[in-house]
Amino acid sequence: MICALVAFTPGGAALGKRLADALGGTLHVPARLAQSTGMPSYDSLEAWTASHWGTGRALVFIGAAGIAVRAIAPHVQDKFRDPAVVSVDETGQYAVALLSGHVGGANSLAARIAGLTGGTAVISTATDLHGRFAVDVWASRQGLLLKDRQVAKEVSAALLAGASVRFSSEFPVEGALPFGLTEQAGILPEIQVTCHNRPQPRVLRLVPRCLVLGIGCRRGTTEEAIAQAVQAAAGEAEIDTAAVLEVATIDQKADEEGLCRYCQRHNWPLRTYSAQVLGSLPGTFTASSFVYSVMGVDNVCERAALAGGGTLLVPKRAQNGVTVAIARRNPVLKFEESEE
Repeated sequence: MICALVAFTPGGAALGKRLADALGGTLHVPARLAQSTGMPSYDSLEAWTASHWGTGRALVFIGAAGIAVRAIAPHVQDKFRDPAVVSVDETGQYAVALLSGHVGGANSLAARIAGLTGGTAVISTATDLHGRFAVDVWASRQGLLLKDRQVAKEVSAALLAGASVRFSSEFPVEGALPFGLTEQAGILPEIQVTCHNRPQPRVLRLVPRCLVLGIGCRRGTTEEAIAQAVQAAAGEAEIDTAAVLEVATIDQKADEEGLCRYCQRHNWPLRTYSAQVLGSLPGTFTASSFVYSVMGVDNVCERAALAGGGTLLVPKRAQNGVTVAIARRNPVLKFEESEE
């Protein structure tokens, strides 16, 4: 976890320097302390906080908790978008997880800081206090996208109340089910790990990034045409495109403007393979003599989708000069002993 740290006193700066070195973060201090500490300075705490909010960094305030609370107050949204915020007193006696304890990782960061200072981590999230399974923490650790925040709250409330919550998964999950989870059918709410877009009442969908879009297209195909073809293929199979890990195609399409723009819009990497690599893949594919005459391989989309491994989930679909296939790789999911 990348951290941005800020301190307000000489003692706080000394502790902040130790923590920054240990955590791999950057410490800032007021201008009046910059020369004596050799640390970079900030002009105003409000501006410092605003500049680091939403960057993916955890924020560590070394000083009175009230200072941290006032600094972050204008920016707080919800636990799924807020960064981890930890307040540490300048003696290192207490590390308080103020914001985004689960999803952002403030609880674990507070514990780590307390371990470094010999202090105490102050954790107030209910599932931690009562030793219950925290679905948002587990989802974050496994790289799963949590699709329904309201149902997530219902799941946590049920577990805190001592009720059972059903767990099901389209993918293998290592380890024993944590206390409170059951595979028994007919129990709601339910946690479901899936790459499909099949919303159901009181079912919390956790979506892994495990799908590869194999795409072939004519030269000059627009971004809009590619988007429409992908949506049609995914929609037909009820695939959730939030599960897309990357897009794959033949190397002759590496500079295809519409395809590149489509990938950039969704922040999906574009992986390319040579005709030789694609043609050497074993298996049965939807062959086209025309594609072979142009590209040197009989099929682009299916072969590209499978070039990195996995199984074919959606075979070749063609629309307006675009071909789409979708392959699935199995993510490595597991329950740790500490979650039981």
